[in-house]
Amino acid sequence: MDNNINILVVEDDLDINNLLCKILIKEGYNIRSAYSGTEARMCMEQYEYHLILLDLMLPGISGEEIIKHIRKIKTMPIIVISAKAEQDVKVETLRLGADDFISKPFDTNEVIARVQSQLRRYMVFSKPKEKDRILRHKDLILNRDTVEVTLDGKPVILTAREFCILELLMANPNKVFTKSNLFEHVWNEEFLGDDNTINVHISNLRSKLSKIKPNDEYIHTVWGIGFKISQ
Repeated sequence: MDNNINILVVEDDLDINNLLCKILIKEGYNIRSAYSGTEARMCMEQYEYHLILLDLMLPGISGEEIIKHIRKIKTMPIIVISAKAEQDVKVETLRLGADDFISKPFDTNEVIARVQSQLRRYMVFSKPKEKDRILRHKDLILNRDTVEVTLDGKPVILTAREFCILELLMANPNKVFTKSNLFEHVWNEEFLGDDNTINVHISNLRSKLSKIKPNDEYIHTVWGIGFKISQ
C-alpha cells in the first residue's frame, strides 16, 4: 500500500467508476474520478498522476485522443479498460501509447495485479538517478530538487516557466527545440502559433544570465528552427 500514489480513473459509467475507485482505495492508492474525456484532460492539467485507468468510449474527448495527448507530455502508465475488445482495437490502442488493455467485463483481482505491475515498472524505471537531479552546463547549474539555478556560483532567480524551459534545454543538450516543442512541454497546451510567448521567456532567460556573464551565450538560436543549449 502506498498513500503517495495518485491514480486517475476515467470512466463514464458511474457503477464501473465507483467499483474501480473502491478496489483501488482499498489497496491504499489516492484516487480521482473523471467521467468524460474533457474532465480527464482538465484533471491532468491540475494534478500529477502515477497511472491512469482509461475507458475508450467517453463523452467529450475520446479515450484515443486522451492517450495521444498524454503521450505528448507524460510517460506514466495508461491502462485501458474497454468493452471494445476486438483485436485490432487492442493493437491500435497499444500503438497509440497505452501500456496495457483490460477487456470488460473484468476481474477486479486482475485489475489490481495489472495496476501493481505497471506501477512497479514505472516507479523503478522513471526514478531519476542521483546524478540526473543536478544538471550542469559549463558554469551553469540547475538543481531539480531545490528548483534553484546558479551561474558562476551566483543565484539566478527564475520564474516557474523560465526554470522549466532551461531545465528542458539543459536535460537535452544536443536537441534543438522548436517553439512548438517548448510551448507544449512547458505549458502542457497545444501550440497555436503565438511566437511572442516563447520569445519573451527566452529573452528574459538570456537577460538574467547575461547580467552575470555578459560575454557568454548559454541559449543558442538555430535560425528557422528553434533553440538549444550553446555548445
